[in-house]
Amino acid sequence: MPTPALDRRDVLRWAGAAGVSALASACGGGGSNAANPAPGDEAIARNWSELTPQNAPATFRNTDRIGPTRAFVRAGTAAVPLPAHARSLNASLSYAYGGRSTTLQEFMDRTRNGGLLVLKGGAVAFESYGLGNTATSRWTSFSVAKSLTSTLFGAAIEAGALSSLDLAVHTVLPSLVGSAYEGATIRQLLRMTSGVRWIEDYTSATSDFAAMADILLSQRSGALLDYMARRPRVATPGTRWNYNSGETFVLGAVLSAVTGQRLSTLTTQWIWSRAGMEADGYWMLEAPDALELAGGNFSATLRDYGRLGLFVLREGQVGLQRLLPAGWRDLAGRPDTALTEPGRLSGQSLGYGYQWWSLPNSSAFTAQGIFGQYLHIDPAEDLVAVVWSAWPTPNNAAFEAETYAMLAAATSALR
Repeated sequence: MPTPALDRRDVLRWAGAAGVSALASACGGGGSNAANPAPGDEAIARNWSELTPQNAPATFRNTDRIGPTRAFVRAGTAAVPLPAHARSLNASLSYAYGGRSTTLQEFMDRTRNGGLLVLKGGAVAFESYGLGNTATSRWTSFSVAKSLTSTLFGAAIEAGALSSLDLAVHTVLPSLVGSAYEGATIRQLLRMTSGVRWIEDYTSATSDFAAMADILLSQRSGALLDYMARRPRVATPGTRWNYNSGETFVLGAVLSAVTGQRLSTLTTQWIWSRAGMEADGYWMLEAPDALELAGGNFSATLRDYGRLGLFVLREGQVGLQRLLPAGWRDLAGRPDTALTEPGRLSGQSLGYGYQWWSLPNSSAFTAQGIFGQYLHIDPAEDLVAVVWSAWPTPNNAAFEAETYAMLAAATSALR
């Protein structure tokens, strides 16, 4: 269902709860983003409570100016080339949707699109920018970051840093001993089937989202994990699916504890410096010098999101190196239990893998974030697409449906 209109107090709740650290303007940012304008060059929200449809695009590409970040996730020395595809699409490509014909350009205009990239066979079939973005802009991902966190778990297994996804999370995070998370495994958290209660409601002042927003405003390291440890259990682990942004933060804490490294370092070592990215990215943090917000808000360029998609599509194969376990793509991108099959999730036609949404009757799976962020991968079609948006509300059922219709049309046109 479409999300109701939100006032600015609601904006603070859902923005913070979606995994963003909300700072008062006096706290400043966590370091300048050299690829983006310097402070003062754009009118951005000084904190998430001031976010509006008008300043959202500039804010989404400058989130390091309103919240703490760690030093950049570093790219390597040689970027993977993205040549032009021989059958490139163009903005006038038309497709039927909602009983009428529309074009890619009309889609971008109507859905407040800030960037659209379609890769076929690793080549650029379509690339366009809007809302003031350029090829060097870094854009925040919101919950697309969950799928990056999932991919880091695959890389951890391949690197020998993690022996099994069936490790109970409390064995590496002692603060979870005695909590509802005791006994729940990494695999169950990746599926979001921990059985821990969490209310993912963007508009309720009493939801866990609202509580997360308040915690992030406090800027106290460790506060979010403390909150997660106090959530009650409502189901046996592995028996109920419930979307839980805080749960992915727990996963990030688990991976940091297992490896002794921050997610920024792991992202650099296992993916960003080795998969041919052209620019640095960055994670937002819970608080200064605290853990990364593994459930939301990694920032990178449009093409590097595309290269991340290619990395997953190609199952972590980089030259002669394999950086993900064999079969990881299909394990993570598709439900491995009937509980999370398409059509089985409350209010969803999609299914759920390991922090990826799976499409019904398709090989495709998608990372998805509020305000219309998508990283779409279709192995059968050898296709990756990235969609950046600044929807006027966090969720928009009509825009979501049209985005998937556009992706289907682009896929068909390139088949």
